Amino acid sequence: MTKTVTAPDVRPNNTHFSSGPCSKRPGWSLEALSDAPLGRSHRAKVGKTKLKQAIDLTREILEVPADYRIGIVPASDTGAVEMALWSLLGARPVDMVAWESFGAGWVTDVVKQLKLKDARKIEAPYGELPDLSTIDFDHDVVFTWNGTTSGVRVPNADFIPADRKGLTICDATSAAFAQNLDFAKLDVVTFSWQKVLGGEGAHGVIILSPRAVERLLSYQPAWPLPKIFRMTSGGKLIEGIFTGETINTPSMLCVEDYIDALLWAKSVGGLKGLMARADANAGVIFDFVEKHDWIENLAKVPATRSNTSVCLTIADKDVLALDAEAQAAFAKGVVALLEKEGVAYDIGAYRDAPSGLRIWAGATIDTGDMQALMPWLSWAFETQKATLSKAAA
Repeated sequence: MTKTVTAPDVRPNNTHFSSGPCSKRPGWSLEALSDAPLGRSHRAKVGKTKLKQAIDLTREILEVPADYRIGIVPASDTGAVEMALWSLLGARPVDMVAWESFGAGWVTDVVKQLKLKDARKIEAPYGELPDLSTIDFDHDVVFTWNGTTSGVRVPNADFIPADRKGLTICDATSAAFAQNLDFAKLDVVTFSWQKVLGGEGAHGVIILSPRAVERLLSYQPAWPLPKIFRMTSGGKLIEGIFTGETINTPSMLCVEDYIDALLWAKSVGGLKGLMARADANAGVIFDFVEKHDWIENLAKVPATRSNTSVCLTIADKDVLALDAEAQAAFAKGVVALLEKEGVAYDIGAYRDAPSGLRIWAGATIDTGDMQALMPWLSWAFETQKATLSKAAA
């Protein structure tokens, strides 16, 4: 006889726990975007003013130093990272540091597309950080701050020396606005606003230190640069990129949505408030995992555990006895049950990662919703386990 599992009484009010695009801010509605200058040129005064406002609020909320430049660029975080790689690399050897799929993607681009022969790979499997002490900071260094698909982050920037000779290029897309980025140690920072702030897709942000600007002005890559990657013209920086004169046409509706999210971020205490919200949400998950032996955090070391993209694996002995394909099917079954119940959407592990769950814990999630979700994880697991037992009988 199949075991009947009782469903919890309380459901999350917000069921959107996707790791990208992420949940909109609490209380969001289309009416919040009513001031968007739709049908107007982004190069008109109203468009430039909105873009400049987005840049200024980004600086304020992220606490970006005054001498760092901030630009809104095409193609999400991917476009921002590629802009940095294609524009800046080649002047020095480069250390490519990767421990999940997006970091591995940057390795591929540098080794196979840019074909840099003096690129060194420093890698670790999912759930772990590589040995950061092996990085040579006389080289340029490319790394992700927070591995979105592994839930593993660097705990801080202490591993980066202040007197480094190379540039540090940091993909911070699921870290910005939720984790404390040490800009003094970072020369290029990129992110997309559809992560922690729940903005709409297609736009990226690139932040450049004075050292990165100096490289742009003193170094010419050996390869041709597409227009959307060019940050200099005639040997000078295109300053307009960093004041709201975007390289190509942005969506003013998306820009308005980003401004709305930034103003909300300001209302909850700025960066400190955002980090506290993400920490509280992740803490709910970590406490749950601590109390249940059927589930584990993919990140092995507590100090490296993400407070945004929390990645979990199923550790039940009966499930682990299955082959890898069956384990993945079991995890997908848990995810499907939660979606069918309308309790949590899009929380399956990333396609290249170990099977399991990935729950977004960023600042736009209310902690009460995260708390309401936890009993449903147990319900879905027990329900799926009962199905497994029935099939084995």
